[in-house]
Amino acid sequence: MDIFEEIVLLRRAGRRGALATIVHSNGSIPSFESAKMLVRDDGTIAGTIGGGCVEAEVWQAAREVMEEEKPRSLTFNLNHDPKYDSGLVCGGTLDIYLEPILPVQTVYLFGAGHVSVNVYRAARMAGFEVIVVDDRESYANRERFPEAKDVYADDYERVLPQLAPNHSSYLVIVTRGHRDDMRVLRWAVETPAKYVGMIGSQRKVIAIYKELQREGTAPEKLERVYAPVGFEIGAITPEEIAIAIVAELIAVRRGVDSRQHKRSLKALELLRSGAPVSRSE
Repeated sequence: MDIFEEIVLLRRAGRRGALATIVHSNGSIPSFESAKMLVRDDGTIAGTIGGGCVEAEVWQAAREVMEEEKPRSLTFNLNHDPKYDSGLVCGGTLDIYLEPILPVQTVYLFGAGHVSVNVYRAARMAGFEVIVVDDRESYANRERFPEAKDVYADDYERVLPQLAPNHSSYLVIVTRGHRDDMRVLRWAVETPAKYVGMIGSQRKVIAIYKELQREGTAPEKLERVYAPVGFEIGAITPEEIAIAIVAELIAVRRGVDSRQHKRSLKALELLRSGAPVSRSE
């Protein structure tokens, strides 16, 4: 299969990779300029840049490029380093460019109200694809979400089985009521999504957690939930709340969200302790 088709399949599956390309060469090398090798996140490869020790070193560097999500340039001098003398090369130098192949980052928005419209706009600007779900066709439509990947206007119970979030998915629950929030959260914590967040006060979050635990949802599954959703920036308007939410999504995407998640665990701590929650929380 063509290497670019492999990249498309990899990204659609929510997986990572790194693409190595020979961008410059001098002398005799075991391949040619523009030769490419794709290293997948499971260590398998497609294509080749010549084999031998060079390819082994590029493979190792590719693993780091995937993790860091940053490109890297490598230079190999095949003339003066004996470890490259495998009998397959005659000498020369080559420059290789390694770039990360990242999965499509998709935000699933449950609820299509005023906050969701602004989350959609900010998430799109931040490079996320967006899928919108709401049971009201007057809210979930292409007029309000013209660039969304998909828009579902149907009962949540009918839509949820059609969705297939993966490890690169972000689930944001901002429906219009406790009942729908709980229905979606019950499903969301069973998915492999990278992020699950739910809007609402501490009091609401604790009430929903308590009901889900009564139904049999394990507490550790709720530990991954960001609730109340969004960074604490004093947000009040739908636009401000959307910025707080998308900032949190970016923090999770970039791996700098640990402090924020500790705040989100407060609801579970209060639930376990049995401490009273004020109406302002």
